[in-house]
Amino acid sequence: MGRNQLRERSGRGRATTILVCVLAGFMMTVAALAARGTDLRADRNADLRDLIVSQGRRNEELRLEADRLRAEVAALGDAAPDITSITGALDEAQLAASMVPVSGPGLRVVLTDAPNDVKPAGVDEDALVVHQQDIQAVVNALWAGGAEAMTIQGQRVIATTGIKCVGNTVVLHGIPYAPPYVIEAIGPQDGLAEGLAASPAVQIYQQYVDAYGLGYGEERVSTLEFPAFSGSTGVSVARASG
Repeated sequence: MGRNQLRERSGRGRATTILVCVLAGFMMTVAALAARGTDLRADRNADLRDLIVSQGRRNEELRLEADRLRAEVAALGDAAPDITSITGALDEAQLAASMVPVSGPGLRVVLTDAPNDVKPAGVDEDALVVHQQDIQAVVNALWAGGAEAMTIQGQRVIATTGIKCVGNTVVLHGIPYAPPYVIEAIGPQDGLAEGLAASPAVQIYQQYVDAYGLGYGEERVSTLEFPAFSGSTGVSVARASG
């Protein structure tokens, strides 16, 4: 290779190097102008620091709000009524309304019509059968004697219980029953017996027992078991008294 060729290649190499340096300088100048003399990465770091500070303030606000709500819940809990007293009152109300089964000592009274062969002259046949007022007289006397719970024909007696006569049967809570009629009451046995003995209506019934053979039985029972009342109470609106 001749010297002229070597000089020609060397000139092209120097020209290429100069061109690369010029391009690099131009790119650095453009980047500097875009950044306007600041560090591009520094902006990203600043944004991240601002985000951390902002989230830290938000976390503190949420912590304070959680503390306030916890204090409010605690205050409401302190102001709430004692659930034990509410439960006790509910139990008493259910017991008084005959909505729970009960058991205990008490009295059993059985009323029956006069025998079919008993037909005294001049006596109306209605006088020889048990009527609703006879059953009601026994029920009222037992309540007066301190009855705590009661059944008629095995059905719990409640405040709205109605006793009706239909022909020679008695209807209780929509169900007709024929004699004998069994009334049971849980309570102080002596008091229940005294209540029956003191009732004028029961005394009149017993006069018919003596005169015409109607049935009346009274028995002390050591343990009576009553189911809870399961029918409709017939009450749609109620108001507390007192």
